[in-house]
Parts: sequence; structure tokens; C-alpha cells
Amino acid sequence: MNPCGFELRLEMGKYQILLDVLGSICSEAPPNYKRYHVPAGDIEAFNHSRSLALLHLFLKANFGLLDFLQRESLITDGAQDGGIDAYYIDEEAKRIFLIQAKFRTSEKNFNEKDVSVTDLLQMDIDRITEGSDADERNVPYNEKIKALIAKLRAIPDIARYKYEIAIIANVASNISQTHLKKLAGGHQVAIYNHERVYRDLLFPIVHGTYYNPSDLKIAISLANTSSSQAKISYTVKTESVECDITVVFVPTLEIARTLYKYRNAILKYNPRSYLEMSTNVVNIDIASSITNIETNEFALFNNGITMLSYDTTYNEKTGHKGRAQLMVTRPQVINGGQTAFTLSRVYEQEVLTGKSPRVFEGKEVLLKVITFSNDDAKPAEEADTLRLIEAISKATNQQSPVNEADRRSNDRVQVRLQEHIYNKYGYFYERKRGEFADGLRAKYIQRNLIIDRETFLRVCKCCQLDPANARRMSVDQLFEKTQFDGLLNSEARFDEYFFAFKCYEFLRSLRNQSSRNGADRFGQATYGQGLQYGLLAVVTACRIAGFGELNLNDAESVVTGVLQRWREFEERVIESPNNSDYFRVVQDPMTGTTRQLNFTNYYKSPQLIGDLSAFFKK
Repeated sequence: MNPCGFELRLEMGKYQILLDVLGSICSEAPPNYKRYHVPAGDIEAFNHSRSLALLHLFLKANFGLLDFLQRESLITDGAQDGGIDAYYIDEEAKRIFLIQAKFRTSEKNFNEKDVSVTDLLQMDIDRITEGSDADERNVPYNEKIKALIAKLRAIPDIARYKYEIAIIANVASNISQTHLKKLAGGHQVAIYNHERVYRDLLFPIVHGTYYNPSDLKIAISLANTSSSQAKISYTVKTESVECDITVVFVPTLEIARTLYKYRNAILKYNPRSYLEMSTNVVNIDIASSITNIETNEFALFNNGITMLSYDTTYNEKTGHKGRAQLMVTRPQVINGGQTAFTLSRVYEQEVLTGKSPRVFEGKEVLLKVITFSNDDAKPAEEADTLRLIEAISKATNQQSPVNEADRRSNDRVQVRLQEHIYNKYGYFYERKRGEFADGLRAKYIQRNLIIDRETFLRVCKCCQLDPANARRMSVDQLFEKTQFDGLLNSEARFDEYFFAFKCYEFLRSLRNQSSRNGADRFGQATYGQGLQYGLLAVVTACRIAGFGELNLNDAESVVTGVLQRWREFEERVIESPNNSDYFRVVQDPMTGTTRQLNFTNYYKSPQLIGDLSAFFKK
């Protein structure tokens, strides 16, 4: 039991989210790939299609392979596959990944059933990597395994490569890494059990942070002569660290390709993720200046992009006339993220579809690269760098308003809250605006699984028995640093906060249902003003009444018990002399005695918490 007096015991549907994502991956397959488009009722073929999609998920999340056909060419699963279901050759890292997956068709089995040692022994790693075209019975391997062998033979410096075996399955805890390496012919083995699938494959795909570029480099070609001569370099010494600034105009196409590949993984230090064009006028204007204007006004209209780097090199001697190359290590966009991501959307919609393949031609954007050289820095120096990054981000983000909630989006406690809520309950706490746009757009998840950060903090205030301010405070007041730190100051309360959120979610669903009842809008006959003005007050009353040792299924019964008494509560507070500023009895000689009721302001009043405590406390 946690210190707050209750424990939530229900884990929600990450497995169902996984199935939804696998189904979406299957829908990416061209119509002629029949094994991904299964007739209704063919359960065996349906389960096999999900097994194949799990391999696609692994290749996409780990290696950034966005194209379905590219991934499909690496999937060897089938008859005579030598126990190898897929592979990937990483030429930059000099690694060859051999992959085996065991998809389980029920949540219980996926989360609990271990792969057997017999299954692990079925991988013909040595025979295949030594170039044998057939198994020990002399039966030839399938064509995709033969293609793998041909690729291995074609690697000129294969002595530099290391093999790594990836097992997507639960492996019994009593099988040690040493034992696994023996089974895998001495090669390193990486286990993707159910928890790691949810954490390292599923969440990044929904979040748009797969294929993390932290150890990668981006090459930016500077396509015309004027750009290759326009570089400015400058060294800046601050109070804490020294950094270099490189400023250059780069083709918008290169930025578009980069963000299309890396997505939110390159916006780690940005105070927000991509804001979809349909809801953000700035992004609509950015897209329009690319798609509707043939000349290079974009370079004039746009403020540019600021990128962090830990090593930056520039060379005009590329062997190509009028072309230079800029190399950026561990890139992160801290300003201009909306510009960059909008360019990637235009690239996806116009170039990849062939609709307007030359839409970026001749159009450039200003790129400022800030380079820190502290790979060997002491922790104190790293902290100085992070503080400087935050200051730069705060100072430069002006194109779209950055509010206090945006400024808190990367606070460690919010990262931990997001991880906790996803890992335990399968919900997605949106600490950064737009961070789940990819998942929604791809129909990987439904919007009702995303928790709005403002709503969640208001619920947190309810748990701190402050319903008036929960309703009254503005967003900036809620996320002001002192206020924010006081709300999210204990990870031990995360479960309590989530239970309260589920109470609020149920209340909101009741209000939506009752709002459609013309005869009794907002259920006033049953619940008084609770659903119209007092949602946060009801949540607070639930907290006062006591959550107990409950699982999430009990949230509805807790709310129902409070609502059954809500009209009685309101009658009590109406009669209280302490609330005369909000509820008055006025004598009208024409119509008789009537009441003047001001619940709108009462539910924001300092009297509210005292009344709730007196009425609902056990």
C-alpha cells in the first residue's frame, strides 16, 4: 500500500493498443500482400499477420524503416527460415541483427508465457552465417534467407561487424545471459520481453520518438553556390560553458527529410511537439509559403531553425561543384520545431505521394547550429549545459506562444508521471502539446487515451483539497513553477491522482450524456448543479469520502455514491448563512418568494472546501 492509504491494482490495455498498432501496420501493406489482408473468420491467418506486423514494428521502431516494402524485404519468416524471422544490417554501426519473435494471441500469454529453450535452439545461426544454403537435413533455406546470405557475402569488411540476436518474447528469468549467448553461438542476445515491447517499441511509435538520433549524424547537402559560401561561424563564451555557432542557409528539402525520419525524437529539448496544421494558423502559413509560392520567399518569411549539436563539421571540398556538406552530431531542434515538422508534413503529402515532387526546389531556410563540446564533461558542467539549453529554448521560442505549461513540459517529474501512467495503466499523459499527433494521425490510438495536462493538474488540486482554485486558476497559474512544484511533488501520489482522474473522466461522460437530454439538461433533477458547474467539487468530495483500497473499476461506484447525496449537499449549502453571498431568498410581491442561486461563483469560493469536508467526511 502506498503512503496515501490506497493502492490501484488494475493494469489497463497496452496489449489492446499493441493489437491496434499491429492492425494499422497490416493495413499499410499493398493489396497484393495477401498475408496481411486476411479474410474475416480465418483466425490462424489473422494471428500470423499480427506476428509479421510485430516484426515490422521492431524494424520501424529500432531502425527507422518507414517504408513497408523495405521492411517486408527483411522479413524471412516462413517455411525453411532457419529459425530467423527477420534481419537488419546496420552498415554505420557495423552490426548484423538476427531477429526471432514469438507473438502471443492473448494478453495473458503475451505478458506471462515464456519462450522455451527448444525454440531458441531452432535458430540455425551458425549454419546461415557460415554461408550454408541448406539446413542439416540438406533442405534448402527459403529465398529470403538465401538473400541474407548473399548480402553477408557481399560485405567487404565483414570482419568489422558483430552479430546481435534479438528475441521478441519472454524468456525465463533462470536462463542467464551466459546461457543465452551459448545458445546463440556466442553472440550477444537482446531480449524484448512484453515490458520492453510496450516501453521500447510500442510507446515510441505512438509518441513519434522511435529511431532516437542521439548517436547518429545528419548530413545536410548545400545545393547551390550561394549557400555554400554563406556560412558564418562564431564562438560564444557564456558564464558556464563555451559553444560555437554556425549559421547557414540550407535547402528546406533536407530539413523536411530529417524531421520526417526522426520526428519527435529530434524535439527532445523543444517545449512542445508538432502542432497539427488544422489547429495552428502558423503552421498553415508555413505550409502555404512552400506549396503556393514557387520562388524563395520562404527564406525571407521564416525566422529559421535553431539546432543543438555535440559536434559540427562543414566542408566545401566535397568533389561536387557548388555543393558543401554540414555534419551535425546528436541533433536536437530547440527552436523552429513547428517550421521543421511542417516541412516534413509537406514532404510526406506532396513529395512522397508524387503530387508535387519538386515543391521544395530552390527554397531554403536559415539554420543556426549551436555546438557544445562536453562529451567528457563533468556532471556539474553537463548541468550547466542543460540550464543554458533551457534558457536558449525559452528565449528563442516566440513564433507560436509558449505558455507556462509548455515551459514545464520537460520537467523530470512530468517525464516520470508520463512513464508511470503509461507503464501501469496504458494511458498517454500529454506533457508536451502535440506529442501524440503521430499516433492519432496513424490511428494507432484513440483520443480518449490521451490525458490533457491542464485537466490532470486541476484534478491534482482536487486531491490537495483545493477545488475552488482547481476551477478558478488559469493555465499559467496552474503551471507557474511554485504552484506546479507544489502539485507534483511526490511520485507516491501518482496512483491517487490517476484514480481521481478516472473519477473525473466518468463524471464528464455523465455530463455529456445528460447534456443531450432536453427535458433535464445536465441531470439537474438528479444531481443538482454538480455536473454543470461542480465536476471538480465532486472529485474533491470523492477524495474526502475516501478512495480506499480500490482498483480503477471502483471509480464509478465512488462517484455514484457521492452524486446520490449531491442534491442534499447543495440544499445544505444553500441554507447556510456562510453562503449568503451566493444564495439569497428574495421576496417578490408579484411572483412570490424565489431564490437567487449563484452556483457558478460558489464552486470557486473559499467556503466550498469547508462545506465539502463537513458533509462528506466519514
